[in-house]
Amino acid sequence: MNSQPPFQKKRIPPIAWVSTIYFAMGLPMVMISDVSLLVFKDLGISDAQITFWASLLILPWSLKPLFSPLMEIFGTKKQYVVFTELFSAVMLGLIAAGLGGSRFFLVVIGLMALMAFSGSVHDIAGDGTYMEALSTKEQSQYIGWQGAFYNIAKLLAKGGLVFLVGYLSKSIGLVRSWQIVFVIAAVIIGLISFYHFVLLPGRMRSGRVKEAKGGKNFASALNEFWQILVSFFRKKYIWLYLLFIFLYRFTEGLAIKVAPLFMKADVSAGGLSLSNESFGLIYGTLGTLAFVVGSILSGYFISKMGLRKVLLPLILIFNIPFVVFLLLAEFQPESLIWTGIGITFEQFGYGFGFVGLSLFMMQQVAKGPHQMAHYAIATSLMNLSFMLPGLVSGTLSDALGYKTFFLIAVLLAIPGIVCAIKVPFTYDEEGNPIPE
Repeated sequence: MNSQPPFQKKRIPPIAWVSTIYFAMGLPMVMISDVSLLVFKDLGISDAQITFWASLLILPWSLKPLFSPLMEIFGTKKQYVVFTELFSAVMLGLIAAGLGGSRFFLVVIGLMALMAFSGSVHDIAGDGTYMEALSTKEQSQYIGWQGAFYNIAKLLAKGGLVFLVGYLSKSIGLVRSWQIVFVIAAVIIGLISFYHFVLLPGRMRSGRVKEAKGGKNFASALNEFWQILVSFFRKKYIWLYLLFIFLYRFTEGLAIKVAPLFMKADVSAGGLSLSNESFGLIYGTLGTLAFVVGSILSGYFISKMGLRKVLLPLILIFNIPFVVFLLLAEFQPESLIWTGIGITFEQFGYGFGFVGLSLFMMQQVAKGPHQMAHYAIATSLMNLSFMLPGLVSGTLSDALGYKTFFLIAVLLAIPGIVCAIKVPFTYDEEGNPIPE
């Protein structure tokens, strides 16, 4: 294990770049998967279409096995981080312009799809930098901050920016308000790209790109690509690990796209009828702050107790709070206080439990040679467990009603909880193989 990256003479404090790199991971993803729900809802698109396309747009995060091994061969992690952030800034600006057109839905979906591919590349390189630059102990220490800053992006996007839309729309209309919000997001990502060009650990140049351009070397690169992919599926307990990963987030994938639509839906349709301002305050701000606090506390909790001892409590804390949506659908409280309390509790548990799966994949699934590529493969398959139920979630909630839908979502968490009891560990807390 490495405590200091070999390419740095003077080490930059990890928090200086862990914070920004995971914020930059979070903002494009949140704009695509979460904020888009509200944009399309405001502009008259149906729930079934919204949940289908918003879920499908995260497919690139599940295609990372196709290009993550090549990223280990060509270019540098820092190159990928900086260039993809700059690309996302451009896409966000174009989305702002596209919202004013007559065929805005098709245009915005297309631009978001391009940004999604860029975002998935950024995730691979960002996670690779995290694993390469930090020791195993530091990975545990900073895993909570990793999740926290990822979700501070949610706080900005789902909280501040959505609240801003509600405020501005009263004077300049919804379309113009959403355009301003996307421009703000573009400027932020652009500035982070420059910051990472200056301060992110790593190199902006690599001789390997030139070496691999010849036919013989490229053939060798493709062979290495295949070997990396095959070696992942030959890992000890890999199929049980993949089952566990898939089940861990299944309920989240089913419920999380419907939850914002449920909160904005009319009371007569079984929803809570929240305005953009109320949504931004309760779900986007209070909820995201609770998520961030839960993520940070979870990182220290795992670091002290050890992941193996707390994996079962983590998956319970992650899934049980989804009961909050069932209760809100049952009682439809008129008071924003009760809604705020429920969402704060749900998001705290969501953040606290989510960290466990990230660290499990990092320390049990991706450990060993080619850890950047293997972690990318694991996270891409994890995203499938989030994406696939999301594709049909809107259709199911339309057919069943919100109350029945959330009941089914909670029940579907049980298989993952059972799996957490049985899943074996390959490595101990120090990163050493556990004897048979």
